Amino acid sequence: MPEGHIIHRLAAENHGAFGGRPVRASSPQGRFTDSAALIDGQELVAAEATGKHLFLGFADDAWVHVHLGLYGGFTFGDGPAPVPVGLVRLRLENDDHFADLRGPNTCALITGAEKAAVAARLGPDPLRGDADPELAWRRISGSRTTVAALLMDQKVLAGVGNVYRAEVLFRHGIDPHRAGRDLRRAEWDAIWTDLVALMHEGVGAGRIDTVRPEHTPEAMGRPPRVDDHGGEVYVYRRAAMPCLVCGTDVRTEEHAARNLFWCPSCQRA
Repeated sequence: MPEGHIIHRLAAENHGAFGGRPVRASSPQGRFTDSAALIDGQELVAAEATGKHLFLGFADDAWVHVHLGLYGGFTFGDGPAPVPVGLVRLRLENDDHFADLRGPNTCALITGAEKAAVAARLGPDPLRGDADPELAWRRISGSRTTVAALLMDQKVLAGVGNVYRAEVLFRHGIDPHRAGRDLRRAEWDAIWTDLVALMHEGVGAGRIDTVRPEHTPEAMGRPPRVDDHGGEVYVYRRAAMPCLVCGTDVRTEEHAARNLFWCPSCQRA
């Protein structure tokens, strides 16, 4: 599932292609036909993200709410748009650009009040300027749940997925099995600050890079990572491989229904 930096990139791409201009909207697949007709020909007035949720705003308080889920994705291209291929839930287009949305978990036309209700269910998003990390800290500091599970809980922290979770805990030497209530306030402040920086870098690069300068392939004389997620990381998907810092084999286990990666030496209990 795409993490929050990708959804913020999609908001920027949609705004860049369609913002401030009338947009032709259709549903080649047919599942969004009635809603597409309501925004067809209207101006895209806003495109924003909260966590893993994308919102495209039109006139009369109409918002297209998109959650990609595991299989959804956008395809962008220059106009004129070609004949749709595959199950395109929503096509947006103008004379210069087009965007096709396929396979989302959610694609719905909602009101501003409904949009606010979705955001209210989410924790603070490190990529939003209006985010309040104190809200997440209150939930984390009073919880017996592991910090690894809490960082993936979108009600606690919005937009953080499996990669950022594993990597930020490694970068701060925190055992992922530690209970949230055992996390020190200074550690949480450092995690939040790091997530803000790393995720903003991810928006710009379109991939997740978490290794510090001294651990890049160039600095260490090692081959670059080859993975469909891209980016240089410390522990994510590096099970049984030596830690880039200490050489201990990286471990993995299923944790809260997701694969967890950590270094048992650098992240001691």
